Amino acid sequence: MDLSTPRRRVYGADHDDPDPGPRPGRRYGELVGGPLDGLLLDVTGWSPGRLAEEARLPTEIGRYGPGGRAHYRRRAADPDRWDWSGDSR
Repeated sequence: MDLSTPRRRVYGADHDDPDPGPRPGRRYGELVGGPLDGLLLDVTGWSPGRLAEEARLPTEIGRYGPGGRAHYRRRAADPDRWDWSGDSR
């Protein structure tokens, strides 16, 4: 691993976790845009149907603050990336 490049953080990892990055043997999608831009979403074990659905991820840093959710959809042309589609309560 290149030590000059910071390790990516996984969505939902504890802020106190000394190693909040991806784990071996897991599958991730990159969140693109919106409040969770750049985080990795662990999609290990998700069915094809679940992967086709919009992910509604709880976050305090979106438009609606605590109790809000950021919505992401898997990119058809690049399924390893999930594009932000908006926020909700």
